[in-house]
Amino acid sequence: MSQQKLWFMSDYMEGACPEIMEALAATNLEHTPGYGTDEYCEQAREKIKEALSCPAAEVHFLVGGTQTNATVIDALLKGYQGVIAAATGHINVHESGAIEFGGHKILALHQKLGKISAADIEARILAYNNDPSRDHTVMPGMVYISQPTEYGTLYSLKELQEISRICKVYGIYLYVDGARLAYALACPENDVTLKDLAQLADAFYIGGTKCGALFGEAVVFTKPGLAPHFVTTVKQHGAMLAKGRLLGVQFGTLFSRDKDGRLLYEKLGENGMRTAAKLRKAIESKGYRFLLDSPTNQIFVVMEDSRIEKLSQNVNFEFWERVDGTHSAVRFVTGWATTEEDIDGLAALL
Repeated sequence: MSQQKLWFMSDYMEGACPEIMEALAATNLEHTPGYGTDEYCEQAREKIKEALSCPAAEVHFLVGGTQTNATVIDALLKGYQGVIAAATGHINVHESGAIEFGGHKILALHQKLGKISAADIEARILAYNNDPSRDHTVMPGMVYISQPTEYGTLYSLKELQEISRICKVYGIYLYVDGARLAYALACPENDVTLKDLAQLADAFYIGGTKCGALFGEAVVFTKPGLAPHFVTTVKQHGAMLAKGRLLGVQFGTLFSRDKDGRLLYEKLGENGMRTAAKLRKAIESKGYRFLLDSPTNQIFVVMEDSRIEKLSQNVNFEFWERVDGTHSAVRFVTGWATTEEDIDGLAALL
């Protein structure tokens, strides 16, 4: 086909949704204070706290996901503490050792479909507590999970409640990476709301980069004073934007409601899920098999290597892992900007 390549590599390959671009253009020549102290950031904070039903929350805007994870983990943990995470967790696999670079070891756990269990978390904590040589090892100080996970799977409300309970019993933090949170919220199989996250997690972030923003993430501390001098820590980690208004305008737009009371953030996630559902059906109709059952906007498909090579001439997607001598798993990702035409085009090529 003599056409421009189709893009299913990830959900941040485009710029930003039209509503954000219009808001940025409308405020472009205004003069405001820097570093997130402007009125747009304050308005966005209030909108987010209202959506969470958590008026006491502290909300901060950072520039990207890796900076956010490294900054939050460093701000909450003591120097001798580490963070429990799935072996497949983003901080353990795709952040170039940023957490260890900040002085905190990742305590990787066995995962199932990208998720770790409350039982395994408790066992890891007890292993430390009951170790006669624990003074020579790394103390667990936090549990890190992603919603959705790196495999596109979801923690149920029950699973999240169990993990939160274990964290409270042993006095460690629960931190949720929400890089793709809009797609989790829009997934028909999801039963975890923003309000649930605010009640069960100590800290989490609302992803903007992968969910319609040009860039940026909104960090939420659900209890005031949880991370003293956090702004200073953000500055130390190079995660602070001097033109902080750009983040405030974006998140203020994402958390604006339409006449029916629906958040733009939710609607953008719904587009990713709607197009993912259509793509999933197309893949099934062509006889391909899935690597795993992933209900959100990341779809993992097993293909012959020769077929992958041919398809890559017209489609951008990501190699995931080798399955056997002649087959590999690849990942297709839909998002806020994926169109019905994109799906039709990929279906025709498949």
